[in-house]
Amino acid sequence: MCKSELKGEKVKVKLWTDVDKVESSALQQLRNIASLPWVFKHVAVMPDVHYGKGATVGSVIAMKDAVAPAAVGVDIGCGMAAVLTNLTGNDLPDSLKEIRSEIEKNIPVGFSMHKRPVVEKLFKHGETYALAKSLFKQEFETLSERAKPLYERSLSQCGTLGGGNHFIELCLDTENRVWMMLHSGSRNIGKELAEFHIHRARKLAHNELLPDRDLAVFLSGTVEMEEYRRDLFWAQRYAYLNRLTMIELYFEALKKFFPQIQEVSRVICHHNYVSEETHFGEDVVVTRKGAISAKKGEFGIIPGSMGTRSFIVKGLGNPESFESASHGAGRRMSRGEAKRKFTESDLLEQTKGVECRKDTGVLDEIPGAYKDIHDVIEAQKDLVEVVSELRQVLCVKG
Repeated sequence: MCKSELKGEKVKVKLWTDVDKVESSALQQLRNIASLPWVFKHVAVMPDVHYGKGATVGSVIAMKDAVAPAAVGVDIGCGMAAVLTNLTGNDLPDSLKEIRSEIEKNIPVGFSMHKRPVVEKLFKHGETYALAKSLFKQEFETLSERAKPLYERSLSQCGTLGGGNHFIELCLDTENRVWMMLHSGSRNIGKELAEFHIHRARKLAHNELLPDRDLAVFLSGTVEMEEYRRDLFWAQRYAYLNRLTMIELYFEALKKFFPQIQEVSRVICHHNYVSEETHFGEDVVVTRKGAISAKKGEFGIIPGSMGTRSFIVKGLGNPESFESASHGAGRRMSRGEAKRKFTESDLLEQTKGVECRKDTGVLDEIPGAYKDIHDVIEAQKDLVEVVSELRQVLCVKG
């Protein structure tokens, strides 16, 4: 059950955390969201909640006949992938430095991209190639004009990590099994499409009196809504393709060290996205910004921060959360604050035992800048059940 509630102008805000643990700026955002005339039933807030641009990270918003692009965020389709392999911890060498170097060679990070697109080279059949062909050969020309100059770049960025809190990890579960895990989104083209539509929504007359113009919406039945849906769903599928491509590149890197490696199972999920669903008997548009779908029996991934724990979970289908759960630990301080508070020595201490960058360039991603993942998991025991607990032994950051 939710731990606390806020009263909004139109609907309640139900939080799976204590109100006094949420910063005031995020609480005001939640009140603003709860005042929108299109919001349905209530706003569900996950235990990793924190302030975000426009809408709060860790919020699940259902709307009738409307959608707010900022309630999705600018990294459309951002999400996770986790692959259980046939390897065990006993197969891993004492030093993982060469393996990290090979992964970084195969998968560009930060603003980097492939010198030549890798999708067609890697895939000549199957789901991934079919998806790539559909996105680039059949649908790209139908996207908004903002996308047109980005064709080559989006091809070359497919199969790349990005920066910020995105990562690639090698993990061990409590049974000593090896997992491959990664966190990524829709790269530059997703950001550009999101910003294009957020700015477009702000200019619409029905959004003039909103408490925050970043919460501007498109309305069902309008040209603007249809064009947003087209670009949005394309970008969500592109983000999914990006993860599929990186999984293959990741396998390619690991096979140089472990020729016997095979996939046992995989879990892939979005946590910044829009979905058209039915809740409480009504058809609604659900935006999850920093939240995963947690339908009954559905597998998901809730990662911690660099050097802590991550969890494979199974949804319990709680209707009060619109069948959702948190997307991670959630930040407890801004990037700037983390850089001011922590030192390189702190980073070394907090990432002990993990093969990763330990320089000031990733200081804003130090575990201390995030909430305690165990507290976050405990707070949502009515939303998900834990299937596997993972600890990182290798982490690649942009």
